[in-house]
Amino acid sequence: MDILGESKLNNNSWDFLTHAEGPKGKIEFTPEQLISEPSGNLFAQSQNTGMGWDPKKLWGTQFMILSTLGGMRGDDGRPIALGHHTGHFELGMLIEAVANQIKDDDGIPYSAYCSDPCDGRSQGTSGMMDSLPYRNDAAIVMRRLSRSIPTTKGVMGIATCDKGLPAMMMALAGTPEKPTIIVPGGVTLAVEEGEDTAMIQSIGARYAQDEVTLEYAQDMGCKTCASPGGGCQFLGTAGTSQVIAESLGMTLPHAALTPSGTNIWLDTGRRSALALKNLVDNKINTKAILTDKAFENAMIVHAACGGSTNLILHLPAIAHAVKRKMMKVDDWTRINKLTPRLVDVLPNGPKGFPTSVFFSSGGVPEVMLKLRDEGLLNLDVMTASGKTLEENLNWWEQSEKRHFVRDQLLKSRGIDPEDV
Repeated sequence: MDILGESKLNNNSWDFLTHAEGPKGKIEFTPEQLISEPSGNLFAQSQNTGMGWDPKKLWGTQFMILSTLGGMRGDDGRPIALGHHTGHFELGMLIEAVANQIKDDDGIPYSAYCSDPCDGRSQGTSGMMDSLPYRNDAAIVMRRLSRSIPTTKGVMGIATCDKGLPAMMMALAGTPEKPTIIVPGGVTLAVEEGEDTAMIQSIGARYAQDEVTLEYAQDMGCKTCASPGGGCQFLGTAGTSQVIAESLGMTLPHAALTPSGTNIWLDTGRRSALALKNLVDNKINTKAILTDKAFENAMIVHAACGGSTNLILHLPAIAHAVKRKMMKVDDWTRINKLTPRLVDVLPNGPKGFPTSVFFSSGGVPEVMLKLRDEGLLNLDVMTASGKTLEENLNWWEQSEKRHFVRDQLLKSRGIDPEDV
């Protein structure tokens, strides 16, 4: 094994350059910019052209795309390097769709990453000791990344899972004066004949107790993550965090729990880029969306969905980041006594549908329609669509998209959306 390099791996493996001509063209600085702008803003344009940006297109509105992207996905969809989990493996596709939409609108997208760990992977290991501390560390890093290019006018957060998405919400909440939006990373597809990603985590214990055979464990273990991207198929911390992001108004309607890697998932990303531009144009910032009423709505939707109790930790942290009232145990008790559970999704029953089916039944806006009719929601809150929650729900109730996804569920799976 030639580690140090006794010989070339191939004829050109040691070739290199020391000089280059540099990008063609010129940066059209004005005299005022050269005199008045911070040196960093001027050097930034040299950096941008050095990375290959057209020097004639340097002056568009700038947007930051933050994500928890992990692993390295090849053009054929197969891994060049694995990530910590499926939840961040396909996010590059979403980032690309968003960035292209921003460019199509003559904007300038930046992309920065702070990858996240997997609680499922670290169960029973010392890695779990880093899980919750990661959330706070990542929220700080993400917020610093967004502020490190102060010329950006809006920030998009793309995240999926247990600690990455709460960290992203904290980071954007800690950017109260800028317009921000979240695109949830979605969910992995449900396996046709097999165990979901919650049940499979007990496969070792069940084998040890002679409840399953070795062949069964091998087969189920291979197929449980039925597609390369997205969070788990059950409404654990990851799925519930996506629901919370939407119910806070930080996403577009029907963005949570979208099946990863699908056309509707990419469409949500592109439309979210349009929405962020709209927020910037209309000067609708984060603190205009994350109000005390929005947090109460999120608690109500959490109860209606039977969401993960871990959000009792995360939601106050998001409220603290934006300097809103932090909910206490009495607030959670009051909301849960007031709100009926409306959703039949894993790990709850009675049937326990996967999160992708919950999405296809109408997802969060469908739940909010029912809560609206019960008079439980604050409908006058602003959302990332640039419209109030009431306007969003009125649109959703009559929308072609609602009828399409619900019809698809009935036609393709034989599941009545009202049963979910």
